[in-house]
Amino acid sequence: MHTVKEAARLTGLTEHAVRFYTDKGLVPSVQRNENNIRMFDEESINWLHGVKCLKQSGMPIEAIKTYVDLCLEGDSTIAQRFALMMGHKEAAIVKLEEAKRHIAHLEQKTALYLAILEHGAPDTTNPGNWDDILHMHGDVFYSPSARKA
Repeated sequence: MHTVKEAARLTGLTEHAVRFYTDKGLVPSVQRNENNIRMFDEESINWLHGVKCLKQSGMPIEAIKTYVDLCLEGDSTIAQRFALMMGHKEAAIVKLEEAKRHIAHLEQKTALYLAILEHGAPDTTNPGNWDDILHMHGDVFYSPSARKA
């Protein structure tokens, strides 16, 4: 049997996370000793590893709780667990695509900054300068009416 501190060390979680996950019902096999101190057997450690993996994948606590509950029901819930994982995977793909768009935008911005630093190009990144450089790139700036709004 392991204490919270030992369970944290074994799983790479913080003691706070171990307590939080047990309080949320994500470690169904955790036990309490005569002093009401949490004690973790090997099954509890396995649950903590599983929760850690799901949390690192970005799964919300509520969904992890659903997953744990389904696991406790047994093999009859494999299709439901599969659906839960597929839904989480699809949400992660949406976030990944959004992150790719952010990276592409940042690539453009850093290229502009590099041109400013290396070649003395006008600072088109600063909205405070836009009125002064409209003659250069009028098509890429907000319309005059949008700027006044």
